[in-house]
Amino acid sequence: MSWLTSTQLNSMDDLLTDQLQDLYDAEQCLVQALPKMADAAHDPRLKDAFRQHLRETQGQVTRLERAFQSLGKTAKAKTCEAMKGLVSEGQEAIDAKGDPSLKDAALIAAGQRVEHYEIAAYGTARTFARRLRNEAVAQLLDQTLAEEKNADQKLTQLAETGINQQAVRT
Repeated sequence: MSWLTSTQLNSMDDLLTDQLQDLYDAEQCLVQALPKMADAAHDPRLKDAFRQHLRETQGQVTRLERAFQSLGKTAKAKTCEAMKGLVSEGQEAIDAKGDPSLKDAALIAAGQRVEHYEIAAYGTARTFARRLRNEAVAQLLDQTLAEEKNADQKLTQLAETGINQQAVRT
């Protein structure tokens, strides 16, 4: 959520909708960024991880649309300044020159920053939905939260089982 704008928040429903709009924009940004990260990666396992998460992210966009629908709202994005910044930092890793294993380690770092943001954002939105006793929306958000945690764990595993070790050797 852009904290510098004057969003009208008069109820927890407004706050949940605002969070979903922010997430909707964030996921759409990632649909554009993940193919670039996959193309920039050198390790085939890392390429596959980014491609797999792209497919999940496309499903997450659809899941958010279902959440909006469940709330009787039209799916609408609100600029997610945080994701714009994270994607911009990720672009630095994409554009980096030099040792391929170091570049892969940088891509993992960028990817994990994104995942950690999403884990926080989805966890918060899910909590709001539960507070509103909207289990349908909470379950949709919980599915995505589980995928984000799994993506983060996969990146950690890739880093710890080879990519970071290769980067240290350079």
